[in-house]
Amino acid sequence: MQVAMNTVVTMTYELKNADGQVLESSTEPVAYLHGGYDNIFPKVEEAMHGKNVGDVVEVSLEPVDGFGEYDEELVQIEPASAFPAAELKVGMQFEGEDDTGEVILYTVTEIADGKVVVDGNHPWAGERLLFTATIADVRTANKEEVTHQHVHGAGGHHH
Repeated sequence: MQVAMNTVVTMTYELKNADGQVLESSTEPVAYLHGGYDNIFPKVEEAMHGKNVGDVVEVSLEPVDGFGEYDEELVQIEPASAFPAAELKVGMQFEGEDDTGEVILYTVTEIADGKVVVDGNHPWAGERLLFTATIADVRTANKEEVTHQHVHGAGGHHH
């Protein structure tokens, strides 16, 4: 069966930066619902379309196709008093909202002199990436998966 609209694609993958460093890889196969449901990068989904089990798909992703351009405006300096002192450490993450109400995940990147630097960019924002996947299985999605717009069960979402 070929990868097509409303199929469940099971794959293993590896994501590298432009220097060839592995940023992420699957130790177990993962699955996504194919067909424009935003379950995978659109450029990767486009490359997967029409492929078969066993095919290897390799896609270069510019920042705009991956985690976006690095946005300096998402870096803020806040007073340390705005955070719970006992829990405050570099790497700590918390949710905040932008001016439109969209939720942003912030990471504490620096603490010094009573100030805390927080960054709302994804850690790989601004990076050129290489996504390589091997298709392990393709099956027709069931009605519930299409309705919920994601895969259920092994390699997918569990309610």
